Amino acid sequence: MIERDEEQASAQDPTDPRAEMLPPPVRRIRLDAQPTVALPPLTDAGVDADGRAPGASGLPARTARATPAGRERMTLKSLSVFYGDNEAVKQVSLAIREGEVLALIGPSGCGKTTLLRTLNRLTELTPSARRTGVIRIDGTDVDDIEVTTLRRRVSMVFQQPNPFPMSVFDNVAYALREQGAKRPKKKVLEPYVIEALRRAGLLDEVKDKLDHPALRLSGGQQQRLCIARALAAGPEVLLMDEPCSALDPKSTEVIEDLILELRQSLAVVIVTHNLQQAHRVGDNVAFMYLGDLVEYGPADQLFGNPVAERTRDYVRGAFG
Repeated sequence: MIERDEEQASAQDPTDPRAEMLPPPVRRIRLDAQPTVALPPLTDAGVDADGRAPGASGLPARTARATPAGRERMTLKSLSVFYGDNEAVKQVSLAIREGEVLALIGPSGCGKTTLLRTLNRLTELTPSARRTGVIRIDGTDVDDIEVTTLRRRVSMVFQQPNPFPMSVFDNVAYALREQGAKRPKKKVLEPYVIEALRRAGLLDEVKDKLDHPALRLSGGQQQRLCIARALAAGPEVLLMDEPCSALDPKSTEVIEDLILELRQSLAVVIVTHNLQQAHRVGDNVAFMYLGDLVEYGPADQLFGNPVAERTRDYVRGAFG
C-alpha cells in the first residue's frame, strides 16, 4: 500500500500557495508482510545459473576433496586467551587434522590471529597474555614440549613476507642450521634446501639464483620462500596468517594451489578475511566473533547452509 504525506499531497494543487514552497511528495510504502526474495533457478547440479550453491552469497561451487582427512594432530579443549582482563578467545574447542585445511574466518578483532598464534605459544611473547584450557599435539600437552621444538613442529607463515637479509639458500638453510649443535656444511644442507623449495613451488624460479639476495625476489616469491623456510624444519602443522593479503591475484592463486598440495602431508590452519579464499581452500571452516567460536563445520555447509544466524549474516555480507 502506498501513502502520501497529506500536507505535501495537497500542495500538488497548483492553486495552493504552498506549492512552490514544498518539496515533491514523500511516498511511504507500507508492507503487510515481509518481502519475498526470488532466488535464481537451480540446475540439476544443485547450483544456480552462475554456478553458486544456494545461500552461498555468490561464492563459487567448491570442488570436492579427493582424499579424506587423516588423523587428528592437534586438539584444543576449552581454550581461552586473555590480554590483561580482556578475554580475546573464549572457551574454544577444535580438532586440527592431518590432510585438511582449517580456515579461520571472522571480522577484525574477533580472535582469529590470537588463536592461531597460541597454537605454537607465540602469544607468550606478549607480557600481558595468559592462557587457560588445553592444547595437545599428538596427545602431548604443548606446555610439556620445549618451545623451540614446538615451533619446529608447528611452523608459522606470517601476513607480510619476511625473508631474512641473506641469500635465497641461506634463508631456507637457516631453520636447518638452527636445529643442530654444529653448523652443517652447505653440501650437507643442499638436498634439504632444494626439497623445501620444491615443495614450496619455488625451485624452478630460483634454482639459478640460490646465492642471490632474497630481498630481490617478488612479493609472491618472497612469501613462497618463507613457506619453504617453514617447511625446511619438517613441521607437522603449518600455520598461515593471511598469507595472501599483500599479494596480487596471480600470486594468490599460486599460494592457494600450494596450500592444497601441502595439505596432503600436513595439517594446515589459515586465517583469512577473504571468504572466497576460505571457501576455495578450506576443508573445514571456523567462524569466530568477539572471541567466540560461533560455528564450525565443512566449508560447503558453513557457506551454503549455515546454522547460526550470525554466521549467515557474516557470509552474506551483512557485517564484517
